Amino acid sequence: MAGRGTGPDFVEALARGLDVLAGFGPQRPTMTLSEVAATTGLARPTARRLLLTLEELGYVRSRDGAFSLTPRVIGLGMAYVGSLGMWDVARPHLEDLVARIDESASLAQLDGSDIVYTARVAVPKIIALRVEIGTLFPAAQTSKGKVLLAALPPRRAAEVLETPSRSGLSPQHGRSLERLMDELSEVRARGWALADEELAPGVRSVAVPVRDGQGEVHAAMSVTVHAAETSRETLIEHHLPHLVRTASEVSADWALWQARPHVEIDAARTRA
Repeated sequence: MAGRGTGPDFVEALARGLDVLAGFGPQRPTMTLSEVAATTGLARPTARRLLLTLEELGYVRSRDGAFSLTPRVIGLGMAYVGSLGMWDVARPHLEDLVARIDESASLAQLDGSDIVYTARVAVPKIIALRVEIGTLFPAAQTSKGKVLLAALPPRRAAEVLETPSRSGLSPQHGRSLERLMDELSEVRARGWALADEELAPGVRSVAVPVRDGQGEVHAAMSVTVHAAETSRETLIEHHLPHLVRTASEVSADWALWQARPHVEIDAARTRA
């Protein structure tokens, strides 16, 4: 991965450190030094120095020759979520939605060919996949991902769909790019997307867009149910209207949040 930077200010050492952090995931929660070097394409001495640096900073821990991430890494992702203000804006609306329909609801954004969860309110039901803030899933296999992909220009969406997923999950949809693009056209036209046991058996969801103050799709919101408990008809005819209403409320509040006045106070003047 070395030498990928093109600008004069590109810091290769920082990029390599981030590569080490990104190398860990659901399929690789712990790795030896050799595994880290192989995953990142780094020389062992370089990987070792980076791991020891990250360990000293508190982002990595080592035990019996194996390395793993620490909870401190969550702070990096939450800094992004917090900078958006989306969680604070969406949380009360998601909680109200979940209280009305007694099903889990969540928000996600597009990250390459994956979706990344940025907010979630869950109910204690058995779902085949574990989901938490920061979880990655292949976008094409999820309702939120379809909504986000449909918001892209078709050519860009096709490029994204051909990009390998970083989620660690193998594609299960078995559909050609042409069929996926046709489905995205339908999603774009009707304004919502359905994923019926495409990501995992028993997982069914419906999603709609969340827009920013300029009307651009900023995120996607979904309701997820267990297929054995909730039919497609119930999901679409009962839950979807509630979801559309909630997403509209979040979009409106998000637009207001973006339009809030920003006032910068000179610290030197406040001390005067």
